[in-house]
Amino acid sequence: MTNKEIPKDYDHKNEEKWQEKWEEDEIYKFIGDGTKPRYIIDTPPPYPTGLLHMGHILNWAYMDFNARYRREKGMDVLFPQGWDCHGLPTEVKVEETHNIKKNDVTRAEFRDMCTDLTSHNIEVMRGQMRAVGFSQDWSREYITMTPEYRRRTQLSFLKMYNQGLIYQGIHPVNWCPRCETAIAFAEVEYSNNNTFLNYVNFPPADVPEEVLVNVDGNSYVRYDDYSDKADASVPGVLIATTRPELMSACVAVVVHPDDERYNSLLGKYVEVPLSGQKVKIIADEEVDMEYGTGAVMICTFGDKTDVAWVNKHDLDVIEAISEEGILTEAAGRYEGMELQDAKKQTIEDLKSEGYLTKQEEVDQNLGQCWRCKTPIEILVKKQWFVAVTKMIDESKKASNEMHWVPEHMESRLLNWADSMEWDWCISRQRLFATPIPVWYCKDCGKVILPKEEQLPIDPTVDKPLEPCECGCSEFIGEEDVLDTWMDSSISPLSVADWPNPGWENIFPSNIRPQGHDIIRTWAFYTTLRCLALTGLKPFDEIVINGMVFGEDGYKMSKSRGNVTGPEEVIAEYGADSLRLWAANSVPGSDVAFDWKNIKHGYKFIRKFWNAFRFISMHIFDDESEEALKGDIDAIKANLNPMDTWIFAKLNKVNKIVDQAFFDYNYATVINTIEQFIWHDFCDEYIEAVKYRLYNDDIEDTSRIAAKYTLRTVIEDSLKLLAPIAPFFAEEVYQYFANEDSIHNALWPEIDPNLDSTKVEEDGDLVIELIGEVRRFKSASKIPLNVPVANVNVYLNEKTQDLKDVFEFYADDIKSTLKIQDFQIDSGKPEVYEKVIEIEPDMSKIGPSFKKNAGQVIEFIKSTNCDDIARQLEEKGEIAIADGVITEDFLNMKKEIVGASGKKVDILQSEKLGIIVEVIR
Repeated sequence: MTNKEIPKDYDHKNEEKWQEKWEEDEIYKFIGDGTKPRYIIDTPPPYPTGLLHMGHILNWAYMDFNARYRREKGMDVLFPQGWDCHGLPTEVKVEETHNIKKNDVTRAEFRDMCTDLTSHNIEVMRGQMRAVGFSQDWSREYITMTPEYRRRTQLSFLKMYNQGLIYQGIHPVNWCPRCETAIAFAEVEYSNNNTFLNYVNFPPADVPEEVLVNVDGNSYVRYDDYSDKADASVPGVLIATTRPELMSACVAVVVHPDDERYNSLLGKYVEVPLSGQKVKIIADEEVDMEYGTGAVMICTFGDKTDVAWVNKHDLDVIEAISEEGILTEAAGRYEGMELQDAKKQTIEDLKSEGYLTKQEEVDQNLGQCWRCKTPIEILVKKQWFVAVTKMIDESKKASNEMHWVPEHMESRLLNWADSMEWDWCISRQRLFATPIPVWYCKDCGKVILPKEEQLPIDPTVDKPLEPCECGCSEFIGEEDVLDTWMDSSISPLSVADWPNPGWENIFPSNIRPQGHDIIRTWAFYTTLRCLALTGLKPFDEIVINGMVFGEDGYKMSKSRGNVTGPEEVIAEYGADSLRLWAANSVPGSDVAFDWKNIKHGYKFIRKFWNAFRFISMHIFDDESEEALKGDIDAIKANLNPMDTWIFAKLNKVNKIVDQAFFDYNYATVINTIEQFIWHDFCDEYIEAVKYRLYNDDIEDTSRIAAKYTLRTVIEDSLKLLAPIAPFFAEEVYQYFANEDSIHNALWPEIDPNLDSTKVEEDGDLVIELIGEVRRFKSASKIPLNVPVANVNVYLNEKTQDLKDVFEFYADDIKSTLKIQDFQIDSGKPEVYEKVIEIEPDMSKIGPSFKKNAGQVIEFIKSTNCDDIARQLEEKGEIAIADGVITEDFLNMKKEIVGASGKKVDILQSEKLGIIVEVIR
């Protein structure tokens, strides 16, 4: 192979060719026969939006770096790809696309529309993943909307139900009025909101005994049971609330038992303004006496605290909000109004009727739906739950047994587990999701479960195989569906092909890579569910990636206009440049996208390509090819010092990069490789080896050793780089006449005979010396290929040990720098300043000598420079024309002269502690 066969420029358009070749050859296929150590990746199943964004790129790049590295280390890697299909966004998109509402067509028709859209999006995203060079085994792809996956999800439901870990109950749940579905606490996001704290007088209510005898415990007195209206002007209990629209659902007023302001009022009643019910004043230590007035209305439900108080004090529940976020009949005059309209009207009514005493502007932490950002409400609904609180301790113990990268990210899961007060609501009032596999007997209402062999089922279509134990054969199918996290939280089990035979061989997974934004959902739910189903932790390690920000430092968003799509980068600079950007980061940290980093990566690839192209004419010639067929040990025996130095550097890089890959520290990986290729190899070694390639006087053994070194360093460096830049590595590797892909090659071995810290350190000293002289030549505008007559290195007492080093490398030093004579001495060079040119300073001679100035100038021009310099050195002045001249009257040009009488340049290397004398 000749240099002419290698294009001048690297063409990243070839990336598509290599991706097709890899898939055709199935080089990423998981074997699973136990002949190699297995390495299982619990790949995150992304939501199929139809578009990969930079966050996807960062996350999957980390996974791909790791997968490719583990394959090079001889492991049988299972890197599957999943798709988490179900969810509200698809339903909303289908409604928009077809201009319908989900209830305008049958359930089956709507689901088919969702399936079609999702299938299309998955196909698009598959192509995008391939374009970036991700190395999934596509034969192990899983899709949560397929019958096979629904079977797994429903089977997990049955098993946990039979364990008592899934149950149905009527409880307060977080509810999104926009999505019209229950959501879990993990799906509630919080944002800052500016609102008003309204101070409302609840006047005292004198409820007759004959009414109170019919009131149980802390129950409120309904307006219909006692309609006498209290006087709004009479001070009662002043309540501070941000939710006045919920006063119709107020069931009690609570104060702290130690609050002396209200001690005398405990057990008495006040009237709720506008709605008229009378509520009891009770005590609870959870009340914050410093907030507002220290008196709080308990309504059903404003927040989690209301729920806790209702349960603790056995209070009634008034359902004042509908599933659509509309006020119900219980709201009286506000029935049928939306919440915000009702709030505005309530405040106006409180003012006009004399209940509102003042308002204060406050910041509020507002809970909202993670999908549509609508403020959530708490409604009492019949729902299905996972008994999370039963498994908190087990989940935390499993988390402690996992290796978290970075370690501090574990606190997010542990803190979330410790804050769990409610069980996980897993039922959703939507359509496109895994059906809850349950029927209800039409006669007795008993919950009927399917047989395992029936799964998957749609209970609105399918029927039980047997009648109910009561004899009834008619059933009502459950219409609610499962939370999408019920699908994705068994991903490691799906990867292992649970529950089919042999799943235990590839479970738990070795690693779970994911974002920090879903630790409290995906990581927590997966840990809990896998523990419940297998008794084992789901994975050994969990590696957390950060978020991607735009160049402006803000999270990428269309509204900010700071979004850069991966396709833009790939089109202009190729996928490897994008991957190099992703590699220059560490797990757990947020990453800013920067075009400068993309261009830097592209520049590095071109630098590597140009170096390869330059040396290719030498490493692929007949002499080199023939030598490689012979005795490699004989070639190694003829390596010169500079060869052994670059091998020592390569071996050190090998160790650093190996450990960094193992630690997921990809920034160290790429920075170490770049430093080695760009500087040690290209800038130093290639320059130092050129004389052995082009000089006919060089012995064949030395030239062959140089070629062998160049070839080996390139090949090994490509293998180190291959997990990060797979396309480039493959493109170059194939010029080495390799029949197999570089991605089937193993990690380069270290030759212990070439692994020497002493050799590396000595070589570094020589490189520093060469660098000093090269920098001098560059600063002096002397071309690097122009010979230098003499270079003398002067050592002192502290640097005498450098003598052996420089003498050992003397041939490389002389030939690299084109030095005719190279000497190493002790002490300091014998040098002095010599005047080589003297010009009169007219600005001083004219004013001082006036009419005699010409005589002075003529003397200076006609007298030898050495004579003038000698007289000035001896006497400090020269008498002439009735006056004297000193150096101040002259412009003197000097140069440093050595013992030989020739001009020299003196370089002082602070780093080496030596003096270098250069004679041009």
